Amino acid sequence: MTGYRAGFDTLETEVAAPLTLHGEVPGWLAGTLVRNGPAVFDHGGRSLRHWFDGQAMLHRFAIGDGSVRYTNRLLDTPSLRSLRERGRIGYGEFATDPCGSLFGRFFSRFNRRPSANACVNVTSVGGEPAAVSEVPLAVAFDPETLETLGVTDYSAGVGGAITTAHPHALPDGGDFVNYVLSFGRRSEYRFYRRRPSEVAGAVIGRYAMDKPGYVHSFAVTRRHIVLAVFPLVVNPLSFLLRGRPFIENYAWRPQEGTRIVVLDAAGGGVVAEHTAPAVFAFHHVNAFDDGDTIVMDLCAFDDAAIVPALYLGALRDGGPVPTARATRYTVPLGPGDVSVRRLADEPFELPRIHYAAHNGRPYRYAYGVGATDPAGTNFLDQLVKLDVHTGRTMVWRVDGGYPGEPVFVPAPAAAAEDDGVVLSVVLDAERGVSSLVVLDGATFTEMARADVPHAIPFGFHGQFTRQEH
Repeated sequence: MTGYRAGFDTLETEVAAPLTLHGEVPGWLAGTLVRNGPAVFDHGGRSLRHWFDGQAMLHRFAIGDGSVRYTNRLLDTPSLRSLRERGRIGYGEFATDPCGSLFGRFFSRFNRRPSANACVNVTSVGGEPAAVSEVPLAVAFDPETLETLGVTDYSAGVGGAITTAHPHALPDGGDFVNYVLSFGRRSEYRFYRRRPSEVAGAVIGRYAMDKPGYVHSFAVTRRHIVLAVFPLVVNPLSFLLRGRPFIENYAWRPQEGTRIVVLDAAGGGVVAEHTAPAVFAFHHVNAFDDGDTIVMDLCAFDDAAIVPALYLGALRDGGPVPTARATRYTVPLGPGDVSVRRLADEPFELPRIHYAAHNGRPYRYAYGVGATDPAGTNFLDQLVKLDVHTGRTMVWRVDGGYPGEPVFVPAPAAAAEDDGVVLSVVLDAERGVSSLVVLDGATFTEMARADVPHAIPFGFHGQFTRQEH
C-alpha cells in the first residue's frame, strides 16, 4: 500500500469544529478558504473508476483572530443520492458510465437536469458561491454552512455539452468569460461574457473544429482570449456509437499538433491561429500581451498518458503518475512560428499566481505542486514556487506529506508580488490526517498549520475570500 493511499479513500464523515493552530499567521489573514474535490469513490459495493469521478465534497477553513474553524460537507446532488440511497451509479461521470442503455448513458452524461457532480472548483455565479465542474451546471451552496442550495445553468444560456471549471475574470473590468463546447458535425467552442452579478451572458466569440480536443482550461490577457486545443480529440459520433464513458471516446493524435487560437476579447474574432508541437495540459499558468506576441505559460505533459494514470485503481496501487513542466509559448499575432521553451525542470502542476494583480498581465511568481521523483512514483509530494523570469525554484516539503493546490493570498498592502501567504491542504500519510498549512509567500517557509480530525481526499481547486470589515 502506498503512503498516499488515504488521499484516495472515501470520506463521508461531515464535521464542523475549531482546529488547533500551531504557529502564527499574520494578523491581516482573515477570511475563508473553500476547497472542492472528490470524496466518495465507493459506496454499497459500487466504485467509481477515476479520480475525477468521485462525488464532490466542500471543505471550509474560516481563518481569523489567530484561529481556524473547519467545516466539510458533501454536495447533495442526484448522482450522490443515487449512489447512497439506491446503491447504483445513476449518472455518467468523466470515466464511469451509469447502468442503462447506450443512449441512456449518452443523455444522462449530457443532460441539463440538476445532476452535475461539481467536484472541480468553486466560483461565483450570479453573485453567489457555487461549485462547478466540466458540465454546464453550477451547484450553489451556503458560504457558511456549505449546505447545497440548488443548481444553476453555468453556461449562461449559451447551450452546449462541456465547459471549463476555470472561468476567468477579465483583467480590466472583471467580467467573467468562459466557453461552452457544443458538439456537432462541426463542433464549436463558444466563448461568452457576463458580469459577476449576472447569470446570463452573451456569446462574444466562436471557434469551430471537426474533431474538438479535450480542453480543461484557457487563458486571457488584457486584450485577448487564448485557447490551446491539444491533440486528445474526439469524433462526436463516438459518444453515440461506441458506448464508452466520456473520456474514453477521445484519442491521442500527436500528428495534429497543438492548435493555439487567439481571439479578440472584445469583439470575439479570431486574431491568430497557429500549430505548435503536440503536448497535453490541464492547466494554464498565465498569459499576457507582449508587443506583437502573446506569452502563454502551460503546465505541459509530453502526451496524454496522465489521463489513464489517474484511474482510481492505478492510483490506489501506487502506479507512476506522469509529471508536467512549466512551459512558455510565445505566440505571434501575425505570421511566424510559435517558440517553445521550458521555464524550469522541476515538475509543476495545479498552478496559482497573484491572480487579482497579475492574471492576464506580466508576472514573475507562480506556485504549484510538484514531485521529488520526476517519474511520479510518489505522486505529488512537494510544493514549488517558480520564478518565471529566472527559472529558479523554491521547494517546501515534509516527510510523508502530500500537498494540494497552493492558494496565494496577497497581503492587504503588498509591497511585492510575492508579499503574502500560501495556503495548502497537506495529507500527513503517517498520521492519517490532513492539515491546513500556511507558508510565507516570499521565503516559502512554513508559518503555521492546523490539523483536521481526518484525512481529506486529494482535491483539485479552491478560492480564498477575504473577510469584509
